[in-house]
Amino acid sequence: MDVVRIALLMFITPFFLITLVALLAQQLVYRGASWSNIAQKPVVALLAEFLAYIAVVFYMVVLVEGKYHVRFADAISWNWPAQSWPKFLGAGVGLMIALQFVAHFLPIPKNVPFDQFFQRPLEAWLTSIFAISFGPLMEEFFFRGFLYPVLARRTGLGMAIFLTALGFGALHALQYAFAWGLVLIIFLVGVVLTAVRAKTGSVGASFLVHVGYNATLMVLTFLGTDGFRHMERLNR
Repeated sequence: MDVVRIALLMFITPFFLITLVALLAQQLVYRGASWSNIAQKPVVALLAEFLAYIAVVFYMVVLVEGKYHVRFADAISWNWPAQSWPKFLGAGVGLMIALQFVAHFLPIPKNVPFDQFFQRPLEAWLTSIFAISFGPLMEEFFFRGFLYPVLARRTGLGMAIFLTALGFGALHALQYAFAWGLVLIIFLVGVVLTAVRAKTGSVGASFLVHVGYNATLMVLTFLGTDGFRHMERLNR
């Protein structure tokens, strides 16, 4: 039930905060613009998600350390791989390259809702920074730090990896308009990340793989659009 409450907080809070952020932006920055248009701006969405994640992290820490009297890092098996961290970053790069090859054999749409975060250079930069920092950190906290251990105790290793990856894919499905080829790729990423967590006993390790994967995607996008200056190339 603790995991269920965290999931609800993590996935519902952004919808409430985007309303609040949009209303504030309407009063302070976008005077005269409609609320609905402001709420659709990537900068507003990113800010709302960032604030939501701050609230979720606070709840996670208070829950673990207040209710169970265990250090947060120990409870989620953070276990930072101090000596081998470059290896895990490199694994993320390799995973990205391998799945790019797999994607050539899948029906990948040219336009998905997530593309709106790369329409302008500023939005692309902010999205890229979020994608290699707070975004993967929060996803690893929840999926590999909280959800996977609970599932592993109840369903066994293989099913826990599958179900965690399935939830990870479902989280991103809306961003990709439920295009099954893209969702399958994210599911496979989730399988690898959860397998790394299971093998190493370290959420820090799966976080590094996640960062390596996302960073490679962002770098390729940066290079392919001439430094985020020609975003129209993304749809070619």
